[in-house]
Amino acid sequence: MRGLITICARGGSKGIPGKNIKLINGKALIAYSCEVAVAFATNRNIDIILSTDSAEIKDVVQSLGYHKINISYERPDFLANDTAGKLQTILDVKEYSETQNDCKYDFIIDLDVTSPLRNVIDLNNAMDLLFKNEAALNIFSVSPANRNPYFNMVEEKDDGFYGLCKSGKFLTRQSAPKVYDMNASFYIFKKTFFDQGYKTVISDRTLVCELPHICFDLDHPIDFEFMSYLLENKKLDFEFNY
Repeated sequence: MRGLITICARGGSKGIPGKNIKLINGKALIAYSCEVAVAFATNRNIDIILSTDSAEIKDVVQSLGYHKINISYERPDFLANDTAGKLQTILDVKEYSETQNDCKYDFIIDLDVTSPLRNVIDLNNAMDLLFKNEAALNIFSVSPANRNPYFNMVEEKDDGFYGLCKSGKFLTRQSAPKVYDMNASFYIFKKTFFDQGYKTVISDRTLVCELPHICFDLDHPIDFEFMSYLLENKKLDFEFNY
């Protein structure tokens, strides 16, 4: 099988300015995704491509010295704003790489730069889960949710009053159905996922890969501080294993 790893990193970021190349524990945030991409692709028929609209991000990736990472793609303006969808961005760079390499990829792995707490073992486990299930179309990483819509999450109802998001009469969080947070670390798609034209990363045949360690994405400045502390003080509960 031939695969493609996409690393998508646009230049603009309102929540954490310049976060994709902001230093964290002594190296650019994007370096963590580049390192695991190269490690996973070693001895495999996998291409790696960067999707960005930023010359500065390209320069940082090039400075890492990974010649396997293709930086020739220029992300168009309509995919470089706050309204651009994740899947649309992946699809555009996938089609570019397929044209450039005259091939059709059997699978696509997207590594989200802002959720770098993953390793090669995680990707191997997810690939095994996805391809052992012939009916499945895609898989993405998740973590156990701290809140549960069956037990302690509420929403406004049609009458203006509030109730549980999901119906059920569970007296403890432990007895409620298990739910997960999408931690955005990685998404893996079979070729057939794109052939069927899905518009979001959740299809009717989606699997999840629960990561057995801490993993979260960087949405707010405080998230960056939390992750910096964990990395700088060696508080992670797993090894990167690059």
